[in-house]
Amino acid sequence: MMKTSKTVLILGGNSDVAKQCVLQYAQKGFEVMAASRDLVSLKNFVIEHQLENQVKLIYFDAVDFSSHQKFYEELPVKPHIVIYAAGFLSQNKYARGNFNDAFQMMKVNYAGAVSVLNIIVNDFSNTNLERIIGLSSLSGVRGRKSNFIYGSTKAAFNTYLSGLRQELHSRNIVVNVLVSGYIRTKINEGLNLNESLIMEPDYVAKHIVNAGNSFSIVPNWKWKIIYWILKLSPEILVAKLP
Repeated sequence: MMKTSKTVLILGGNSDVAKQCVLQYAQKGFEVMAASRDLVSLKNFVIEHQLENQVKLIYFDAVDFSSHQKFYEELPVKPHIVIYAAGFLSQNKYARGNFNDAFQMMKVNYAGAVSVLNIIVNDFSNTNLERIIGLSSLSGVRGRKSNFIYGSTKAAFNTYLSGLRQELHSRNIVVNVLVSGYIRTKINEGLNLNESLIMEPDYVAKHIVNAGNSFSIVPNWKWKIIYWILKLSPEILVAKLP
């Protein structure tokens, strides 16, 4: 294992993809700060992979906005890389009739990200910071009747990250967005998905850990095609999609 002096902060570290990022960054020699509300599951994962000496577990609640400043100030070290992986999904049929579900998606997927990332980038004393990566979804590329509420939170997140990338360019800080399709994760359990399109969490994590300078990262050639079809199709065709 190659050792590095760099540190990565993973916000929402209990997701399946985030856990694989913890593992892969640790294998590259990074010091990892994994932040989540559910530290029990994360601790078990860290122990299972014998990473206790490399991974620091920190409590973080994406929707407790008032706690974010203190959370950042109390980090043991300021990060070189920040990943926002927190996410919440409620199916459209529920979110349309239950604003609490819709609001929770807005808070976790967008507002929480803006709250904590603004705090991080406003710390001009952290000269370590070199990259921010947000985990998003193809659902945010175009509005579709099957998931437009969830998709709207991801679209807002994408726009925020796009503007943040421009803002931070002069500071040589790269901003990426991981635009993924179906992943075999807890968030998608029980959904009727096309098996041939489902990606494994470790495969997606590899694209995050090896992110380059391009803004959008779309893993898997099949999803790249779908991404461009969604992006370029006229509204009359998109309206016919589920």
